[in-house]
Amino acid sequence: MGFVILLALLAYPTYRIVRFIRKEKYFGSDEFLAHRAAAEAVVAEHNEVTAYTSEIRANGSFVLGASTTGAQAHLATFQNTSNWNYQRDRNVANYTAPNVHNCSLQVVRNASADPLKYLMKYFNIKATEDRLAEVENLGESIARLENAVSNLQLRERAITDSINPPAFIRKHYDRQFMERVGVELSPIVVPYPVYVFEYVSAGGNSGQRASITLNTQTIDALVETLSEKIRWRKSAAGQRALMTARLRDYIKARDNHTCKYCSISIHAEPHLLLEVDHIIPISRGGLSTVENLQTLCWRCNRTKSNKLPA
Repeated sequence: MGFVILLALLAYPTYRIVRFIRKEKYFGSDEFLAHRAAAEAVVAEHNEVTAYTSEIRANGSFVLGASTTGAQAHLATFQNTSNWNYQRDRNVANYTAPNVHNCSLQVVRNASADPLKYLMKYFNIKATEDRLAEVENLGESIARLENAVSNLQLRERAITDSINPPAFIRKHYDRQFMERVGVELSPIVVPYPVYVFEYVSAGGNSGQRASITLNTQTIDALVETLSEKIRWRKSAAGQRALMTARLRDYIKARDNHTCKYCSISIHAEPHLLLEVDHIIPISRGGLSTVENLQTLCWRCNRTKSNKLPA
C-alpha cells in the first residue's frame, strides 16, 4: 500500500517534467519557428491594434454623473462606540465614492425597479443637450473599446489556428505560446461605470444595494430616454440622430463594412477593426447626423483624429 502511494506521489512531478521537456522541444522545433516566421506580419498588426487599444483606454471618457451624498464626509471621522454583545458594523456605508448614493431602503428598491429614472435623479444626469452629448461620448468610448478588445481576441484565435500547436500546448501553455509567437497580450478590459444605490442600517446590521452598470445596452437606453425628454421640450437635439449601437451598425452596413478612406473592407480582411467616425468632429461643431458619419478602419481613424476633411 505504501509503495502504491509513493508511486502516485512521484507520478505527477514526473508528468510535469516530461511535459516541460516536450514543450521546450516544440518551441525549439523547425516546425514552430517556420510557423512563427510565416505569421510575423499578422502578429505585427495584432500588436499595433494592442497599442491602439491602450490609446482608446487612456483617452476615452468613462465617467458620467456623481452622487453628492457624502461629498464632505472626508472632513469628519466616524467611530462606532456601541457596547452591544453582538457584532455590529457587518455592513459599512461608503460615503466617499462619487458613484455610490447612500439612501433609504425604499430608494434602493425603487432604483432596482426603475434604474434609469433614479440614475438620472440622484447622479445629476439631467435631460440637457450637453448631458446627452456626454452620455453619447461615453457610449462611443465604450463601444470602441469593446470592439477593439473583441477584435484582439479574434486575431489571437486566428494566429493560434494558423500555427495549430499540439493540444497540450493549447491546454497548458497557451499564454507562453502567444509570447513565443511574439504576440503582445493586452490586459485591458472595458471599464464599465457602475453606479450604486446603497442602504445600510444605522447599526450596520443589514444592508441592500442596487447596481447599474453602464454597458452598451444601458447607455443606449439612457441616450434614448434623455432624447425623449429633450424632444418633449422641442429642443434642436431632437433633429439629429442618436449615437447608439443601432446607428453605428447602420452606418457600417450602409458603407458595406468598407473604410471610406483606404477602401479596405472586412470582405478582404475578415478581422478588420472598423469604427464609426464623425466627418466633421464634434469638437469642431459636427453633429451626430447620418450625413456626418462614416466608416473608417482603425488605422485611418487613428490618423484622422479630430482633423477636418480636406
